[in-house]
This record gives sequence, structure tokens and C-alpha cells, in this order.
Amino acid sequence: MSTLGSLLEAATIVLSFPAIIWVILGIALGTILGAIPGIGAAIGIAILLPLSIQMDGGLAIIFFVSMYLGGMYGGSIAAILINTPGTAAAAATTLDGYPLSKQGLAVNALTLSAIASAIGGLIAIVILIAISPFLTNILLSFGSPEYFMVAVLGLSMITVIARGSMAKGFMMGAFGLLVSTVGLSEVGGAVRYDLGIRMLFDGINFVPVLIGLFAITEMFKLASREGEISEDESEVTGSRRDGISGVVRRPITVLKSSLIGLGIGAIPGAGASVSNFVAYGEAMRDDDDPDSFGEGNERGVISAEAANSATVAGSLIPTLSFGIPGSGTTAVLLGALLMHGFRPGPTLFTQEAVTTYSFFVALLVGNLIIALLGLAVISYAGYLTKINTDYIIPIIIPLAIFGGFAIRETMLDIITVVLFGILGYYMVKYEYSIIALVLGVVLGPVAETNLHRSLQISDGSYLIFVQHPISLLMVIATVAIIFGPIAKAQYQQFRGTDTA
Repeated sequence: MSTLGSLLEAATIVLSFPAIIWVILGIALGTILGAIPGIGAAIGIAILLPLSIQMDGGLAIIFFVSMYLGGMYGGSIAAILINTPGTAAAAATTLDGYPLSKQGLAVNALTLSAIASAIGGLIAIVILIAISPFLTNILLSFGSPEYFMVAVLGLSMITVIARGSMAKGFMMGAFGLLVSTVGLSEVGGAVRYDLGIRMLFDGINFVPVLIGLFAITEMFKLASREGEISEDESEVTGSRRDGISGVVRRPITVLKSSLIGLGIGAIPGAGASVSNFVAYGEAMRDDDDPDSFGEGNERGVISAEAANSATVAGSLIPTLSFGIPGSGTTAVLLGALLMHGFRPGPTLFTQEAVTTYSFFVALLVGNLIIALLGLAVISYAGYLTKINTDYIIPIIIPLAIFGGFAIRETMLDIITVVLFGILGYYMVKYEYSIIALVLGVVLGPVAETNLHRSLQISDGSYLIFVQHPISLLMVIATVAIIFGPIAKAQYQQFRGTDTA
């Protein structure tokens, strides 16, 4: 089937019942979760993941992708109203969104956010659909050596993702790899690291690990707060018409920010927490009055929101193509793909092209819904920032534990959820990278299986990883990513000594 035929069939699926209902529900739920600081779409997807087992796989991913998109937009609501970004992706939005709110223009800022998010997301997903045939041709040239190096390249991204101590990042990545080897080996059939405990025979499932690291950890963090998430009054006044006009009058800002979001989103380890600041900085550089940024410049809100929404489309490129998650939400989304039997790689763009395009079409429709939903509920947006944590925590924790149990109905998965929730809390407290741990857990089996297959093909020769152009290129990229920062630091030190 041609690309156009697959796209049209995917559009028919998404626009029909019940898929369209799941898109609307996903956007609405993601927006609500994103607007509540400390929650976010990642937690929602992690909790609902096991509960989606009975759903059709394609519909489940459509729902989760819509939640992801809605969560990106929802983070701007708290950023604008109470100067607290609901998600890291909305951090740059606070810089001009909150000053606008203090000037009595909260409705303007929320409208700017909704329209810029919708248009930015639409531009990015149209570009993604246009380049997807080229992705197919690239992916069809991948074999076991290439997939092993993709996994290694993904693990090397720990150097990019880990903030602070690089040693801590590698330690968590190694621990994630260790977790992925517990139980019956897919390669040789041996039982490993079960400690004589029968429950560990089947291994540690990655879904309860994700639920613990994201849902339970965040609830522990939220428990340190008392009362409402925001104690500040959040007046919502201003004009929707002026907000819409503000976006329409700045098409170049929207376009540039969308391209920045798409490009940075495709880089594992970067994501919206980076793209929104890069787009914001570019908008400031190009403005006639850069000093007005931070004091309520509309372009500041437009650039940040167009970029973070476009990042969703960009982040799907490494996730669907290579199985490399670049953020917490895409890590959980990757878990959803694997749980429902979707293997990242060429199959998603060939035999399952219609299903893959349905994810893209869901994002197209979802961005339109964001524009309509955002404009419709602006007057009530302030209520989301006033929810009492005493109501949130008792709801989320039981749902998370039940979700972990539902995946295999074993006590081990409940224990996994709780233990990794506690571990995640202390990891955050002492600045250890949760994403590094997730990369190890998710990419460990991919690396192990494809390493074994590659060595079988080459009769045990490791030269197979440098004999093909693509795998050789990834070997070079991996070395550059790992040793690049070290070489740069040494060079700067040498230049400093030489100058002195």
C-alpha cells in the first residue's frame, strides 16, 4: 500500500468511533494531569498502562500519544497562572506567561499558549508524515549489528541525559542493565540472578519498574507539600481575541519554534525541556526589543509553546524507529508500545504502516482539539492549580499498585512498584538520573539479544560491528558522545594553561 493510501486509511480509523473518543479523552486527561504540578502525562500513562491490556493495541497507543500531547499543553496552565510549570516542558513559558498573568492578561497568555501549541504541533506532525517514507528506507537496511549499536548508542545518551555527576548516570544505567538480566534469559535459556527466589524466575517486568519510578516517586515528592498545590490566588482575566491575534501576527516565530522543537525532539536526551528554551532564546535574539522578554512579551509564550508541542512529533522519531526514549514520557510510551506487541523498527513503517500513521493522525486531530479545548476551558483553568494534595496521593498510589499487579497478577510486581518508587525518590533526592535507569532496563534486552545474534552471524568476531557503514557510523557516534565531553574539557583546560 502506498504512503498516501496508508495515511488515508489511518485517517479513517482515527476519525471513526471509538478512536476519536480516545483521542479526545487522551487530550483532556493529559491536559488536566499536565496542569497539576508534580503529576504530568508520564504518571498517567504509567498508571493506565497495565489497565490497557484488554484494549486494542492501536487504540491504546492512540490514547497514550494523545495524553502525551495534552500533557505538553497542560503544563503551560500552571506556568502562566502560578509561575510553576506543570511539566519541565513549560519552564520557559513561565518567563513571560506569568508576567502577563500579573498584568491581568492571563486569558491572553492562555490563548497564546493554546493556539501556538496547536499550530506548532500541526506543523511538526505534517513534516514528520512527509519524511516517514525516508525513515522506512533507512530502517530496512538495519540488521542485528545495527540494532545492537542502536541500543549501545541509546545507552551512551546517558552522558547527555544525566545531570551533574556522570559517574552517577553510568551507575544507574548499569543498574538498569542488571535489572533487565534477572530471570530466564531469552538467549541461552539460563536462569540468572534469581537468588533462589521462585518469583524472580520470570524476571522483573519493566512496566512495574516504570510505574514505581514515575508514579510512586512523584507521589512521595508531592507528599512533602501540604494543602493545595498553589496557595496563591489565580485570577483569569483578559481577551481571547487578542491572544489569537497575537499568534496570527507572528507566523515566522511559530514556524521557527516548531522546526526547533521537531529537530531537538528527535535527539534522544534533549526533549522539550531543552527545545522550549532554545526556541525562546531564538525568539529573544530576533526581537526588536529583547529587553522586554521576561516582562510579558507575547513572543516568549508563543515560541516556548510552539516548540514544546512540536517536540512530541520529534520525539516519536527515535522512539518508533529505534526504540530509544529521549524523556520520561517517551520511556513510558515505549513501554506501552512493547507491551502491546509493537516493536520499534522497520515493521512499524512497512507491515504496520497504517497503525503507525494512525498515531500521527491522532496527533493532527489532537492539536486541533487543543485549540478548541484550550479556548473553551480557559475561564476554569485556575481550578486545576487549587487541588489539594491530600486528595491526589490516596488516589494515585492505590491505582499505581493495582496497575503494577494487573500486568501479570504476581506479588513480585507489587513489590517492584513499591521498591522502585522508594528507590526513585532517593534517586531524585540525591541527584541520580531516573532516565538513565530506565534506558538500562528498556534497552538491556535489545542489546543482549542482538549482540548474541550478531556474534552467531560472524562466528564470534566483533569486527561485524565495524564492517557495515551504518553500524560503523554508530560506533563512531557512540565514541564521540562518550568521550567528546572529556576531550572538550581537556582542550579547554589546555587552552587555559597555554593562555596563562
